[in-house]
Amino acid sequence: MSAATQERKLAAILSADVVGYSRLMAEDEAGTIRTLTAYREQIGTLVREHRGRVVDSPGDNLLAEFPTALDAVQAAVEIQRVIGARNEDLAPERRMEFRIGIHMGDVAVEGERIYGDGVNIAARLEGLAEPGGICISDMVRGQTQRKLALGYEDLGEQQVKNVPEPVRVHRVQTAGAGTAARTEATEPRGTRTPLIVAAAVVLLASIGVIAWWTQSLESTLKVPPEQDPLLALPTGPTVAVLPFTNLSGDPEQEYFSDGLTDDIITALSRFRELFVIARNSTFVYKGRSVDVRELNRDLGARYVLEGSVRRAGTRLRVTVQLLDAKDGTHLWADTYDRDVSASDIFAVQDEITEQVAGTIASNYGVISRARLAETKGKPTDSLDAYECVLRVGAYYRDNYIAPEHVKVRACLERAVESDPDYADAWAWLAEIYLDEHRFNYNPRPDPLDRALEAARRAVDADPAHQDAHAALANAYFYRHELDGFLAEAERAIALNPNNAFVLASLGERFNHVGDPRGILLVNKAVKLDPFHPTWFNFPIAQYHLDNGEYEEALAAARKINIPGYFWPQIVLAAIYGKLGRENEGGAAVEELIRVYPGFTVAQFFVEARKWNLTADTTANYADGLRKSGLPEE
Repeated sequence: MSAATQERKLAAILSADVVGYSRLMAEDEAGTIRTLTAYREQIGTLVREHRGRVVDSPGDNLLAEFPTALDAVQAAVEIQRVIGARNEDLAPERRMEFRIGIHMGDVAVEGERIYGDGVNIAARLEGLAEPGGICISDMVRGQTQRKLALGYEDLGEQQVKNVPEPVRVHRVQTAGAGTAARTEATEPRGTRTPLIVAAAVVLLASIGVIAWWTQSLESTLKVPPEQDPLLALPTGPTVAVLPFTNLSGDPEQEYFSDGLTDDIITALSRFRELFVIARNSTFVYKGRSVDVRELNRDLGARYVLEGSVRRAGTRLRVTVQLLDAKDGTHLWADTYDRDVSASDIFAVQDEITEQVAGTIASNYGVISRARLAETKGKPTDSLDAYECVLRVGAYYRDNYIAPEHVKVRACLERAVESDPDYADAWAWLAEIYLDEHRFNYNPRPDPLDRALEAARRAVDADPAHQDAHAALANAYFYRHELDGFLAEAERAIALNPNNAFVLASLGERFNHVGDPRGILLVNKAVKLDPFHPTWFNFPIAQYHLDNGEYEEALAAARKINIPGYFWPQIVLAAIYGKLGRENEGGAAVEELIRVYPGFTVAQFFVEARKWNLTADTTANYADGLRKSGLPEE
């Protein structure tokens, strides 16, 4: 490039590529080309709508530039939303998902082409994004975070190829937020409510009256904990779901907004740790402007979920927000935009219900994080039983290390001693005992027997408790009693199919034993919980490794951030070995041996046996580890 023809400018660069493109082409070349051509045309239109231009589109890649970071991020979010909606019309194995990376930087221009670090960094960020996801640099986040109603997950500094300095990366939370920054007007269109929803309303009202009355009675009469565990009230916070507001101006839309409210109440009620105020109590407030502190005072609600529905033709927009009823603090909000022209309206209703419930109520959800923040600063030995259970979520999300394990274990043992019928504490104590075996954290004699006993105590205390059955499934799994594992895992999932933690952890186990349901469960968990911890990427990386998709496996593995834990380095070393990247594989082996002194290929086979890895998966890992230089013995 000559100095005479070179121009330099600041631009926002968007890089996108197709996930699993080689597999799609191998299975159906003609169909893949048709889909890619159609999707490229759609993406090009969206790029132009946001003042951008497509610079190049070789193979399955696409490069675009925008005048501002705001334009680029808005375009990326809209692209993922539109492509996601179009994918719904395809069979799961034929869906074409894109990863997108965005960076704002200096680029060199020659004719229609652009070059430089700005382009390179955007391409590297794309490789860190999940299927259907967006990763942005710190500069892009700084220019957009106050202007767009989006969430961001800080992935920390990442060392990317051919860039000398680490790049701070953020994942854009795109679940349902695709058009949060857009302001399209919408108008109503009639719909209907199935009979099952109407029947559910009556049933929920009946159950709700009993539940609310029981709560009031308990506070007055001090119902003893020795009561039937099936009648025991949840120990966690109280949530009120206000009737969603119909903004369409069409009375017929009340059916949809009320039906969505009912479905969310039902979905949240499956999370046993929450006390969900019944429909008949919250619908008293329908059509009223309510100060959420009034609900805290009148209903004892600690959290209030409210929302609105607007529909115009085939366009549907649902907005949702969660508030702390003690002081009105805004905790979370999202917008769900859907095109219902090609979708069953009730399928859309189900999808939005699942995402709302999973985001706010799962073990890593908004409510758990808010409750955990209240315990910060308190020493572990001063926590009550419920706060001990909250600390487990923090341990599995952020402090996956042996010193934190021993604190949580001691806290939970005190919890079950003080309350022998507390199913939550027994279930999590079983998992903590399993960590002595699976991670070799603070081991004591017979961890598998203790874990099995604790899990059975949890199920006895509450036979309908999802976490109890999940813990029992895991206890059977590590004892290599796979029939028991499968039965309990299926039972746990059936009890609440919207709990991201349970779906991801059990999905990982299914994945290990070669059950194809595993990756489907994990993908659903990722979709349900935009704030999921990085360990969710373990089964994703393994799935791609098993299928020979090493670049995709590497992208997932590099998202795992658990300092001091040896398995991330096993995965990285194996993948680098399969890719023939000896230097990076050797570095991963060095780090592996640092955190697990004396680790060898022989020791890997011991670990693989613990986790019930199939013979093919084990051999694949071992081959990669050898190629990265891990000693045999």
